[in-house]
Amino acid sequence: MVDEAVVKAYQENGYVLVKGLLDAEEAKAYREQCHALIERLNHDADPTWDSARELGLGAQTELKHCHDVQFHSAAFSRLIVDPRFTDVAAAVMGTENVQLHHTKMFVKPPEKGSPFPMHQDYPYFPHARHTVGAAIFHFDDAPLEKGCVRVAPGSHKNGPLEHTSEGSWHLPFSEWPLEKSVPCEAEAGDVLFFTYLTVHGSGVNTTDEARTTLLVQYRDPQNIPTQNLHSRSLGQGMILRGIDPTVRAEASS
Repeated sequence: MVDEAVVKAYQENGYVLVKGLLDAEEAKAYREQCHALIERLNHDADPTWDSARELGLGAQTELKHCHDVQFHSAAFSRLIVDPRFTDVAAAVMGTENVQLHHTKMFVKPPEKGSPFPMHQDYPYFPHARHTVGAAIFHFDDAPLEKGCVRVAPGSHKNGPLEHTSEGSWHLPFSEWPLEKSVPCEAEAGDVLFFTYLTVHGSGVNTTDEARTTLLVQYRDPQNIPTQNLHSRSLGQGMILRGIDPTVRAEASS
């Protein structure tokens, strides 16, 4: 049973940090899985946004990442269907069913982990109903100095905002400065839930330790996309909780 205070905070602020959803040993094990995956991938692709570099925040920084992590390790397959996660996702969306949109692992390296300018996730995959959500699993501590997620409380109530697409979708720097947002400092095992309309970003990791997170984007299976964007994720459409009521029985051959 999800605490009503969690749902109320999410509805009011557009986000809620659920403390200790994973225990310390679980978080450590997932952190090890993430870093082992980075080693196996062994590629130099850096997803740092050009807009971060334009802002000056991303100069000389780097970022490591991987999409569709559940196709690389069974540990992540188990995590994204864990009821401790999916029950909260369902409760904050106000639905019984939870469908995967995509997963993405991020590792901000020590001393130079790249930031993200303030933005909504909406422009990347707009849907008919604005209940699409995200969860960021923290596999190690994320204080301010590590470039933790930062949010603009209540910004989801403004609806979709106009973004610039130069250097990736982001909001005007002058109107949405990163330093004016609220830091969501977290500990290993905490999970941050937020709507795809909630304005958020993150700073540079300036510490001597990596910051390791997993982003899971999810939706109600009856909430359909309005544009065919971000559709290449391998696991998109997987039911994480409940059923897909939109499925029609196939004709027998």
